[in-house]
Amino acid sequence: MRELAILTFVTVDGVMQAPHSPEEDTSNGFSQAGWARPCWYEVMEQVQREAMSDPYDLLLGRRTYEFFSAHHSSSAATDNPVAAMLNKAKKYVATNTLSNLTWNNSEAISGDIAAEVSRLKTQDGPLLQVHGSWQLVQTLLGNNLIDEFRLWTFPVLVGSGKRLFGNGSAPAGLKLVKSDTTTNGAVMSIYRVSSFETTL
Repeated sequence: MRELAILTFVTVDGVMQAPHSPEEDTSNGFSQAGWARPCWYEVMEQVQREAMSDPYDLLLGRRTYEFFSAHHSSSAATDNPVAAMLNKAKKYVATNTLSNLTWNNSEAISGDIAAEVSRLKTQDGPLLQVHGSWQLVQTLLGNNLIDEFRLWTFPVLVGSGKRLFGNGSAPAGLKLVKSDTTTNGAVMSIYRVSSFETTL
C-alpha cells in the first residue's frame, strides 16, 4: 500500500491555474497566468527541500504531463535539480488521448481514472505525488483518494480561474503537520487527511 499527495500552488483566493507561465493553461480565457513568478525561486527551493527530496512516483494529468515534459525532460534540462528529480520518477499519466509518451519512465492510465488510481495505491512503491493537474485533482477529491495536501499559497488574488476546491470536493478533516513561510510572503501548509468531524 502507498499513499497519494497533491503538491499544488494556489493564490489566496484558491486559484491553481497556470502559476508559472501563460502556455501552461489559458483555457476559459484565463489572463492572469504567471501569478507565482515573483515568489517562484524561493518557493521552489522550499518545495525541493520539503516535498521532493524523498523518492516518489508522479501522477499527472495530460496537460501537466505535456507541459512538464517539454520543460523538464532530460533533453531540455540536464543541470536543473528539479528536472533531475522529475526525470528519475516513474510517471503515470491520466489520459484517454495520448498514445505516445516520449518522456522516460512514463505510463498511461485511462478509462475509470479513480479505479486506476485506487489500484496504484494498493501496490507497493513510493508515494504517488500529483503536481498541478487540475482536472485530475478534482477526480481525486471527489473520490477521497488524497492522503496529504502539500499546498503553497502565494500572496496574490487573481479573481477568476480554476480553483483547487470545487463543488465536487468530498468532506474531509485536515490536520496541519507542517507549515513555513518564505521571505516573499508565500506560505507552505502540509495537511494530512483525517476523519471529518463537526461540532455543534
